[in-house]
Amino acid sequence: MDSSCIFCRIIRGESEAERVYEDEKVLVIRDINPQAPTHLLVLPKKHVASADHVGEDSGIWSDLMKAAAKVARDMGLPEQGYRLVVNCGRRAGQTVPHLHVHLLAGRPFRWPPG
Repeated sequence: MDSSCIFCRIIRGESEAERVYEDEKVLVIRDINPQAPTHLLVLPKKHVASADHVGEDSGIWSDLMKAAAKVARDMGLPEQGYRLVVNCGRRAGQTVPHLHVHLLAGRPFRWPPG
């Protein structure tokens, strides 16, 4: 855990967030600046700065994707469709240096994004 990381503080319960799902490896919260009617953040509890820093611990991806799919199913999102997004680095839109997956739903999305 990183004491300066807002997501680490949320995971530890030191900062507020609306928790949607939690297991031993992952926490899912609502984004405070939603870009869609449903905008959740899927966070590994282990601090990893970005996708570029996952390295040998590739099980993190499996943990994140399983949690995202479970939450999406529980919310009935597969019927309407949803998008999973990972930004890596500031120029790609990553504003918090803690790996996370955006789960977005509830509106049409275009391609290409951004």
